[in-house]
Amino acid sequence: MGSVHPYKTTNGKRYLVRYRKPDRTHGAKRGFTTKRDAELWLAEIESTQAKGEFLDPQAGRVTVESIGESWLEAKRASMKPSSFAPIETAWRLRVRPRWGRSSVADLRFTDIRRWVGQLSTERGATVTIRTYGVLASVLDDAVQDGRLARNPARAGRVGLPRKSRGEHQYLSHAQVHDLADAAGDRRTIILLLAYTGLRWSELVGLRVKHIDFDRRRIRVSENAVEVHGVIYVGTTKSNKPRFVPVPTFVLDELAALTTGAKSDALVFPGRDGQHMRRLRSSEGSKSWFKTALQSAGLESMTIHDLRHTAASLAIQSGAHVKTVQRMLGHASAAMTLDVYADLFDTDLDSVADALHEAARSTVDRRNA
Repeated sequence: MGSVHPYKTTNGKRYLVRYRKPDRTHGAKRGFTTKRDAELWLAEIESTQAKGEFLDPQAGRVTVESIGESWLEAKRASMKPSSFAPIETAWRLRVRPRWGRSSVADLRFTDIRRWVGQLSTERGATVTIRTYGVLASVLDDAVQDGRLARNPARAGRVGLPRKSRGEHQYLSHAQVHDLADAAGDRRTIILLLAYTGLRWSELVGLRVKHIDFDRRRIRVSENAVEVHGVIYVGTTKSNKPRFVPVPTFVLDELAALTTGAKSDALVFPGRDGQHMRRLRSSEGSKSWFKTALQSAGLESMTIHDLRHTAASLAIQSGAHVKTVQRMLGHASAAMTLDVYADLFDTDLDSVADALHEAARSTVDRRNA
Protein backbone atom coordinates (compact mmCIF):
# COMPACT_ATOMS: atom_id res chain seq x y z
CA MET A 1 0.00 0.00 0.00
CA GLY A 2 2.97 2.29 0.45
CA SER A 3 6.71 2.60 0.05
CA VAL A 4 9.73 4.41 1.50
CA HIS A 5 12.24 6.20 -0.72
CA PRO A 6 15.54 7.87 0.22
CA TYR A 7 16.57 11.22 -1.24
CA LYS A 8 19.45 13.62 -0.72
CA THR A 9 19.32 17.07 0.81
CA THR A 10 21.95 19.61 1.85
CA ASN A 11 21.53 18.30 5.40
CA GLY A 12 22.04 14.68 4.45
CA LYS A 13 19.85 11.75 3.51
CA ARG A 14 16.12 11.99 4.13
CA TYR A 15 13.22 9.63 3.45
CA LEU A 16 9.98 10.07 1.55
CA VAL A 17 6.88 7.98 2.23
CA ARG A 18 4.36 7.37 -0.52
CA TYR A 19 1.01 5.82 0.35
CA ARG A 20 -2.45 5.25 -1.10
CA LYS A 21 -5.50 6.81 0.55
CA PRO A 22 -8.86 5.04 1.00
CA ASP A 23 -10.23 6.96 -2.01
CA ARG A 24 -7.34 5.48 -4.07
CA THR A 25 -5.61 8.81 -4.53
CA HIS A 26 -1.94 9.02 -3.59
CA GLY A 27 -0.33 10.91 -0.77
CA ALA A 28 3.22 11.56 0.33
CA LYS A 29 5.15 12.81 3.33
CA ARG A 30 8.81 13.71 3.27
CA GLY A 31 11.47 14.79 5.73
CA PHE A 32 12.03 11.65 7.82
CA THR A 33 15.61 11.51 9.10
CA THR A 34 15.74 7.72 9.44
CA LYS A 35 14.28 4.88 7.42
CA ARG A 36 12.84 3.37 10.59
CA ASP A 37 10.88 6.54 11.39
CA ALA A 38 9.48 6.55 7.85
CA GLU A 39 8.48 2.88 8.07
CA LEU A 40 6.82 3.34 11.45
CA TRP A 41 4.82 6.29 10.14
CA LEU A 42 3.77 4.28 7.08
CA ALA A 43 2.73 1.36 9.31
CA GLU A 44 0.58 3.71 11.39
CA ILE A 45 -1.10 5.06 8.26
CA GLU A 46 -1.84 1.56 7.02
CA SER A 47 -3.14 0.52 10.44
CA THR A 48 -5.59 3.45 10.67
CA GLN A 49 -6.87 2.63 7.18
CA ALA A 50 -7.44 -1.00 8.16
CA LYS A 51 -9.44 0.17 11.22
CA GLY A 52 -11.41 2.71 9.23
CA GLU A 53 -9.86 5.52 11.28
CA PHE A 54 -7.74 7.13 8.57
CA LEU A 55 -7.27 10.87 8.61
CA ASP A 56 -5.53 12.48 5.68
CA PRO A 57 -2.39 14.15 7.10
CA GLN A 58 -2.79 16.95 4.59
CA ALA A 59 -6.26 17.77 5.90
CA GLY A 60 -4.74 18.87 9.20
CA ARG A 61 -2.62 21.51 7.50
CA VAL A 62 -5.58 23.89 7.33
CA THR A 63 -5.15 26.87 9.65
CA VAL A 64 -7.17 27.61 12.77
CA GLU A 65 -8.15 30.94 11.20
CA SER A 66 -9.73 29.35 8.11
CA ILE A 67 -11.90 27.04 10.21
CA GLY A 68 -12.52 29.72 12.82
CA GLU A 69 -13.98 32.21 10.39
CA SER A 70 -16.54 29.64 9.17
CA TRP A 71 -17.32 28.70 12.76
CA LEU A 72 -17.81 32.36 13.65
CA GLU A 73 -20.24 32.97 10.79
CA ALA A 74 -22.30 29.97 11.88
CA LYS A 75 -22.44 31.43 15.39
CA ARG A 76 -23.43 34.83 14.06
CA ALA A 77 -26.42 33.28 12.31
CA SER A 78 -27.58 31.27 15.32
CA MET A 79 -26.97 33.62 18.26
CA LYS A 80 -28.51 36.85 19.45
CA PRO A 81 -26.28 39.89 18.86
CA SER A 82 -25.78 40.41 22.59
CA SER A 83 -24.58 36.82 23.03
CA PHE A 84 -22.52 36.83 19.85
CA ALA A 85 -20.60 40.05 20.64
CA PRO A 86 -18.38 38.66 23.46
CA ILE A 87 -17.72 35.51 21.40
CA GLU A 88 -16.60 37.58 18.42
CA THR A 89 -14.43 39.74 20.67
CA ALA A 90 -12.72 36.69 22.20
CA TRP A 91 -11.98 35.33 18.71
CA ARG A 92 -10.77 38.63 17.27
CA LEU A 93 -8.63 39.82 20.19
CA ARG A 94 -7.31 36.64 21.79
CA VAL A 95 -7.80 33.42 19.81
CA ARG A 96 -7.00 34.48 16.26
CA PRO A 97 -3.87 36.52 17.13
CA ARG A 98 -2.40 33.56 19.05
CA TRP A 99 -3.53 30.55 17.02
CA GLY A 100 -4.89 31.85 13.72
CA ARG A 101 -1.87 31.03 11.55
CA SER A 102 -1.21 27.65 13.16
CA SER A 103 -2.25 24.45 11.40
CA VAL A 104 -4.85 22.57 13.44
CA ALA A 105 -2.62 19.48 13.35
CA ASP A 106 0.20 21.42 15.03
CA LEU A 107 -1.74 22.36 18.15
CA ARG A 108 -0.74 20.50 21.29
CA PHE A 109 -2.58 20.13 24.59
CA THR A 110 0.37 21.37 26.64
CA ASP A 111 0.64 24.56 24.56
CA ILE A 112 -3.07 25.23 25.00
CA ARG A 113 -2.84 24.59 28.73
CA ARG A 114 0.06 27.04 29.03
CA TRP A 115 -1.92 29.65 27.09
CA VAL A 116 -4.93 29.23 29.37
CA GLY A 117 -2.66 29.72 32.37
CA GLN A 118 -1.36 32.98 30.93
CA LEU A 119 -4.89 34.18 30.23
CA SER A 120 -5.88 33.40 33.81
CA THR A 121 -3.19 35.71 35.16
CA GLU A 122 -4.00 38.52 32.73
CA ARG A 123 -7.80 38.31 32.51
CA GLY A 124 -10.71 37.43 34.74
CA ALA A 125 -12.22 33.98 34.97
CA THR A 126 -15.17 34.81 32.70
CA VAL A 127 -12.96 36.07 29.86
CA THR A 128 -10.55 33.13 30.20
CA ILE A 129 -13.30 30.51 30.16
CA ARG A 130 -15.06 32.16 27.21
CA THR A 131 -11.82 32.49 25.20
CA TYR A 132 -10.82 28.87 25.81
CA GLY A 133 -14.33 27.81 24.83
CA VAL A 134 -14.02 29.57 21.47
CA LEU A 135 -10.77 27.77 20.60
CA ALA A 136 -12.11 24.40 21.79
CA SER A 137 -15.30 24.82 19.73
CA VAL A 138 -13.35 25.74 16.59
CA LEU A 139 -11.24 22.60 17.01
CA ASP A 140 -14.44 20.58 17.51
CA ASP A 141 -15.31 21.58 13.95
CA ALA A 142 -11.90 20.37 12.79
CA VAL A 143 -12.62 16.98 14.34
CA GLN A 144 -16.05 16.84 12.73
CA ASP A 145 -14.47 17.67 9.36
CA GLY A 146 -12.07 14.75 9.69
CA ARG A 147 -9.03 17.00 10.04
CA LEU A 148 -8.16 15.85 13.57
CA ALA A 149 -8.57 12.50 15.30
CA ARG A 150 -9.35 14.28 18.57
CA ASN A 151 -9.53 17.78 19.94
CA PRO A 152 -6.24 18.75 21.67
CA ALA A 153 -8.07 21.42 23.69
CA ARG A 154 -10.20 18.72 25.30
CA ALA A 155 -7.48 16.11 25.77
CA GLY A 156 -7.19 16.81 29.49
CA ARG A 157 -7.74 19.36 32.25
CA VAL A 158 -6.41 22.73 31.13
CA GLY A 159 -6.81 24.38 34.53
CA LEU A 160 -9.68 26.75 33.87
CA PRO A 161 -10.20 29.26 36.70
CA ARG A 162 -13.33 29.14 38.80
CA LYS A 163 -15.85 31.94 38.55
CA SER A 164 -16.31 33.68 41.87
CA ARG A 165 -19.78 35.07 42.38
CA GLY A 166 -19.61 38.43 44.09
CA GLU A 167 -21.93 39.31 46.91
CA HIS A 168 -25.29 40.67 45.79
CA GLN A 169 -26.40 44.09 46.94
CA TYR A 170 -29.95 44.35 48.21
CA LEU A 171 -31.91 47.46 49.09
CA SER A 172 -34.64 47.65 51.69
CA HIS A 173 -38.10 49.05 50.91
CA ALA A 174 -37.09 52.38 52.46
CA GLN A 175 -33.87 52.55 50.46
CA VAL A 176 -35.70 51.79 47.21
CA HIS A 177 -38.09 54.68 47.80
CA ASP A 178 -35.24 57.00 48.82
CA LEU A 179 -33.48 56.14 45.57
CA ALA A 180 -36.67 56.60 43.55
CA ASP A 181 -37.19 60.06 45.07
CA ALA A 182 -33.59 60.99 44.30
CA ALA A 183 -34.02 59.85 40.67
CA GLY A 184 -36.50 62.64 39.93
CA ASP A 185 -38.45 62.05 36.72
CA ARG A 186 -36.91 58.58 36.48
CA ARG A 187 -38.43 57.41 39.79
CA THR A 188 -40.79 55.00 37.99
CA ILE A 189 -37.80 53.22 36.45
CA ILE A 190 -36.35 52.58 39.90
CA LEU A 191 -39.63 51.33 41.32
CA LEU A 192 -40.38 49.07 38.37
CA LEU A 193 -36.95 47.44 38.39
CA ALA A 194 -36.87 47.01 42.17
CA TYR A 195 -40.36 45.51 42.45
CA THR A 196 -40.59 43.37 39.30
CA GLY A 197 -37.02 42.23 38.62
CA LEU A 198 -37.09 43.25 34.95
CA ARG A 199 -33.73 43.27 33.21
CA TRP A 200 -32.59 46.64 31.90
CA SER A 201 -32.98 45.47 28.29
CA GLU A 202 -36.54 44.33 29.07
CA LEU A 203 -37.40 47.68 30.59
CA VAL A 204 -35.92 49.50 27.58
CA GLY A 205 -38.08 47.42 25.23
CA LEU A 206 -41.26 47.75 27.31
CA ARG A 207 -44.28 49.14 25.40
CA VAL A 208 -47.62 50.40 26.69
CA LYS A 209 -49.46 47.41 25.20
CA HIS A 210 -47.39 45.07 27.39
CA ILE A 211 -48.98 46.42 30.59
CA ASP A 212 -52.23 44.82 31.74
CA PHE A 213 -53.54 47.25 34.35
CA ASP A 214 -56.62 45.16 35.15
CA ARG A 215 -54.69 41.97 35.90
CA ARG A 216 -51.72 43.84 37.41
CA ARG A 217 -49.31 42.12 35.08
CA ILE A 218 -46.59 43.02 32.60
CA ARG A 219 -46.08 40.75 29.63
CA VAL A 220 -42.32 40.58 29.11
CA SER A 221 -41.86 39.51 25.50
CA GLU A 222 -39.42 41.99 24.00
CA ASN A 223 -36.04 43.40 24.87
CA ALA A 224 -33.73 45.98 23.39
CA VAL A 225 -30.02 45.32 23.78
CA GLU A 226 -27.27 47.77 22.91
CA VAL A 227 -24.27 46.09 21.24
CA HIS A 228 -21.35 48.26 20.12
CA GLY A 229 -23.60 51.30 20.04
CA VAL A 230 -26.40 49.66 18.05
CA ILE A 231 -29.80 48.77 19.55
CA TYR A 232 -31.06 45.29 18.66
CA VAL A 233 -34.70 44.54 19.40
CA GLY A 234 -35.62 40.90 19.88
CA THR A 235 -37.12 38.31 22.18
CA THR A 236 -36.29 37.89 25.85
CA LYS A 237 -33.19 36.11 27.07
CA SER A 238 -35.11 32.83 27.42
CA ASN A 239 -36.89 33.36 24.07
CA LYS A 240 -40.17 32.89 25.94
CA PRO A 241 -42.61 35.56 27.14
CA ARG A 242 -43.43 35.69 30.83
CA PHE A 243 -45.96 37.52 32.97
CA VAL A 244 -44.64 39.55 35.88
CA PRO A 245 -46.82 40.72 38.81
CA VAL A 246 -46.73 44.46 39.51
CA PRO A 247 -47.67 46.08 42.84
CA THR A 248 -50.58 48.52 42.62
CA PHE A 249 -48.55 51.56 43.65
CA VAL A 250 -46.11 50.88 40.78
CA LEU A 251 -49.02 50.46 38.36
CA ASP A 252 -50.33 53.86 39.48
CA GLU A 253 -46.98 55.38 38.55
CA LEU A 254 -47.08 53.63 35.16
CA ALA A 255 -50.64 54.76 34.53
CA ALA A 256 -49.69 58.39 35.11
CA LEU A 257 -46.68 57.98 32.84
CA THR A 258 -48.55 56.38 29.93
CA THR A 259 -51.83 58.33 29.93
CA GLY A 260 -52.71 59.23 26.33
CA ALA A 261 -49.82 57.22 24.86
CA LYS A 262 -50.36 54.89 21.91
CA SER A 263 -50.36 51.18 22.65
CA ASP A 264 -47.17 50.62 20.66
CA ALA A 265 -45.30 53.50 22.30
CA LEU A 266 -42.25 52.86 24.44
CA VAL A 267 -42.95 53.35 28.13
CA PHE A 268 -39.45 54.73 28.74
CA PRO A 269 -38.20 56.35 25.52
CA GLY A 270 -34.82 58.04 25.28
CA ARG A 271 -34.33 61.73 24.60
CA ASP A 272 -34.65 61.12 20.86
CA GLY A 273 -37.90 59.21 21.34
CA GLN A 274 -36.20 55.93 20.54
CA HIS A 275 -34.86 53.25 22.90
CA MET A 276 -32.87 54.37 25.92
CA ARG A 277 -29.14 53.76 25.87
CA ARG A 278 -27.25 51.54 28.30
CA LEU A 279 -26.24 53.14 31.58
CA ARG A 280 -22.50 53.62 32.06
CA SER A 281 -21.17 52.09 35.25
CA SER A 282 -17.38 52.14 34.80
CA GLU A 283 -15.16 54.10 37.15
CA GLY A 284 -15.17 57.79 36.36
CA SER A 285 -18.32 57.67 34.26
CA LYS A 286 -21.41 59.67 35.20
CA SER A 287 -25.06 58.76 34.89
CA TRP A 288 -28.37 59.79 36.41
CA PHE A 289 -28.36 56.50 38.34
CA LYS A 290 -24.99 57.19 39.97
CA THR A 291 -26.11 60.70 40.84
CA ALA A 292 -29.30 59.35 42.41
CA LEU A 293 -27.33 56.85 44.50
CA GLN A 294 -25.13 59.63 45.86
CA SER A 295 -28.13 61.87 46.58
CA ALA A 296 -29.87 59.01 48.45
CA GLY A 297 -26.72 58.30 50.46
CA LEU A 298 -26.42 54.75 49.11
CA GLU A 299 -23.31 52.76 48.28
CA SER A 300 -22.24 52.32 44.68
CA MET A 301 -24.13 49.62 42.80
CA THR A 302 -25.25 48.79 39.27
CA ILE A 303 -28.73 49.08 37.83
CA HIS A 304 -28.78 45.26 37.64
CA ASP A 305 -28.59 45.14 41.44
CA LEU A 306 -32.20 46.33 41.48
CA ARG A 307 -33.10 42.96 39.96
CA HIS A 308 -31.41 41.31 42.94
CA THR A 309 -33.36 43.65 45.21
CA ALA A 310 -36.62 42.50 43.58
CA ALA A 311 -35.74 38.89 44.36
CA SER A 312 -34.90 39.81 47.94
CA LEU A 313 -38.11 41.77 48.55
CA ALA A 314 -40.22 39.02 46.99
CA ILE A 315 -38.65 36.34 49.18
CA GLN A 316 -39.04 38.54 52.27
CA SER A 317 -42.74 38.86 51.45
CA GLY A 318 -43.09 35.07 51.58
CA ALA A 319 -43.05 34.31 47.84
CA HIS A 320 -42.32 30.69 46.94
CA VAL A 321 -39.08 30.06 45.09
CA LYS A 322 -41.04 28.81 42.08
CA THR A 323 -42.90 32.13 41.94
CA VAL A 324 -39.64 34.07 42.14
CA GLN A 325 -38.25 31.91 39.33
CA ARG A 326 -41.20 32.72 37.07
CA MET A 327 -41.03 36.41 37.95
CA LEU A 328 -37.34 36.66 37.10
CA GLY A 329 -37.49 34.41 34.04
CA HIS A 330 -34.93 31.90 35.29
CA ALA A 331 -34.70 28.56 33.50
CA SER A 332 -35.46 26.62 36.70
CA ALA A 333 -36.12 27.01 40.40
CA ALA A 334 -32.75 25.34 40.99
CA MET A 335 -31.08 28.24 39.20
CA THR A 336 -32.96 30.74 41.37
CA LEU A 337 -31.88 28.88 44.51
CA ASP A 338 -28.30 28.80 43.28
CA VAL A 339 -28.16 32.50 42.41
CA TYR A 340 -29.90 33.65 45.59
CA ALA A 341 -28.85 30.98 48.05
CA ASP A 342 -27.87 33.68 50.55
CA LEU A 343 -31.48 34.87 50.74
CA PHE A 344 -32.61 31.51 52.05
CA ASP A 345 -30.25 31.40 55.04
CA THR A 346 -33.13 32.19 57.39
CA ASP A 347 -34.91 29.08 56.10
CA LEU A 348 -32.13 27.01 57.66
CA ASP A 349 -32.96 28.53 61.04
CA SER A 350 -36.65 27.72 60.48
CA VAL A 351 -35.78 24.10 59.70
CA ALA A 352 -33.67 23.82 62.85
CA ASP A 353 -36.42 25.36 64.97
CA ALA A 354 -39.09 23.08 63.47
CA LEU A 355 -36.98 19.95 64.04
CA HIS A 356 -36.28 21.03 67.61
CA GLU A 357 -39.98 21.55 68.39
CA ALA A 358 -40.99 18.25 66.74
CA ALA A 359 -38.34 16.29 68.65
CA ARG A 360 -39.18 17.97 71.96
CA SER A 361 -42.90 17.25 71.55
CA THR A 362 -42.15 13.58 70.87
CA VAL A 363 -39.89 13.26 73.91
CA ASP A 364 -42.43 15.05 76.14
CA ARG A 365 -45.18 12.63 75.06
CA ARG A 366 -42.96 9.60 75.72
CA ASN A 367 -42.05 10.88 79.19
CA ALA A 368 -45.63 11.78 80.11
